[in-house]
Amino acid sequence: MLELLTVSNVALIEEARVEFGAGLNVLSGETGAGKSILIDALGFVLGGKAGKEFIRSGANDASVEALFRISQPAVANSATAGCEEILVSRSIDLQGKSVCRLNGKTVTATMVRELAAQLLDVHGQHEHQSLLDSAKHLHLLDRFCQDDLAAPRTDLSKLIEQYKELQKKAQDLAGNDNENEEQLEFYRFQMQEIQASKLSVSEEEELIERKQLLVNSEKVHRLAHEFVELDISGVISRAAECARMLAELDKSHAQNSEALGTLHPQIADLAANFTRYTEQLDHDPESLDKIENRLDALYRLKQKYKRDIPEILNYYNELQNKFMRIEQKREKMDILAGEKRTLEKEIGRACLAMSKVRKDAASRLSTQIVGILQDLGMEDAQFSIELTRRKEFGANGFDRAEFLICANLGGTLAPLSRIASGGEMSRVMLALKTALADFDAIPTFIFDEIDTGISGRTANQVASKLALIAKSHQILCVTHLPQIAAMGDQNFLIEKTTESSRTLTHIHHLTETGVITEIARLIGGAQITNTTRDAAKEMRSQAVSIKSLRG
Repeated sequence: MLELLTVSNVALIEEARVEFGAGLNVLSGETGAGKSILIDALGFVLGGKAGKEFIRSGANDASVEALFRISQPAVANSATAGCEEILVSRSIDLQGKSVCRLNGKTVTATMVRELAAQLLDVHGQHEHQSLLDSAKHLHLLDRFCQDDLAAPRTDLSKLIEQYKELQKKAQDLAGNDNENEEQLEFYRFQMQEIQASKLSVSEEEELIERKQLLVNSEKVHRLAHEFVELDISGVISRAAECARMLAELDKSHAQNSEALGTLHPQIADLAANFTRYTEQLDHDPESLDKIENRLDALYRLKQKYKRDIPEILNYYNELQNKFMRIEQKREKMDILAGEKRTLEKEIGRACLAMSKVRKDAASRLSTQIVGILQDLGMEDAQFSIELTRRKEFGANGFDRAEFLICANLGGTLAPLSRIASGGEMSRVMLALKTALADFDAIPTFIFDEIDTGISGRTANQVASKLALIAKSHQILCVTHLPQIAAMGDQNFLIEKTTESSRTLTHIHHLTETGVITEIARLIGGAQITNTTRDAAKEMRSQAVSIKSLRG
């Protein structure tokens, strides 16, 4: 609990040292006296934000120290492990520089805020607004569930951890590959095109050689055929006949006739040889066309891929390997997806188990809150906790909780945000704290003017509920109600005075006589009469009796 708060140069407080005790600590005083300054100072030392206006006018810096006594071993961190007392201090200067310390060790404001969440629970006008946030309702319901949620929550936590590991594996497996289906289809087309081309490394060179042979063969065939078609043997035969006839007529041509007669058989043999040669030649114009068409196809393929044939074949192998990796990856992804679906079903069952616990608890908590609200003067109030299912799951399952209320007879249940009365909101807050008091491990509650808008019998009930909570928790309550002041185990008067043209706030720990005087002031205002003093004594006596009966 909070044992000591020391404040220096904060707002209107020059120096203050306040020793708090167990039970209900009541802070009261005139409007504007600075009752909430202590709460603000406590918020600052526990990691809250503060500006230059936080520093008292004329001072160079402000500082706050808070001393806590720890009764729960679980309340600890690296700076406070094993300590029975925790001293938190924080200062801020005009430049906005802030320094936090835990038991003398410099720490961050974040570390202090984490510790503060285990030490204090603050409720005030702003906290009423937070109660309108349905996102916080599930947390409040879970505090009521306590141990019943422990097993399914642990199961869910383990399953979610496995789920995250699966997600990480899937992300790691996907890596930086960004091929979309359109790109893969293009790669697939290229593979099919290259495969259909039936390429080989040496094919082009072999085709060129065969083409050259066929071209040469074509030339030889044409020349030989042309030689045969000249019919040189026939010409020589006719020439020899003419020469013979000339020689018969003119003996001077006898030698020529004889030479031509000798030449004719030789020419005939030569012509016969050429004829036989042309008949033996491998003349295949269609093969040459096929070779040229194939070479043309290879040329277009090389132009398209901007690679030669061996490089195209290497590229084809790369595509095959890429597709193999992709297929293997997809197979693994399919396996992970199956595991993920199985895990999601298990997570769903764990979430359903949590939801069942919450539904049972919501019914019991609603009944308790209705009873408490009736005690607090809302006799016709209805209260319900509506559980709905979110699309996604998380560490808290898939439930969404929202508090619904109807304050008046004949009305319908509606979200808390539709409550117009601040007094009704205060009573709902107090009803929740009363119902959850036995389940709340936080040792200290702070109520900053939660009694706004209530009076009379309802004020008595609010005071009684605060006293009840104070049996198991330390409470700091800023109030203007005499009924709450009468219930105080320790009472503090916040008083504003003017000294040497300066306005200062002082905090006084009241004696029993001072408590009676303050209760009388709260009853009757600034003018305290014997009547109001007697009423204050009666109110205090009744409060002491109520507390003793509940003790």
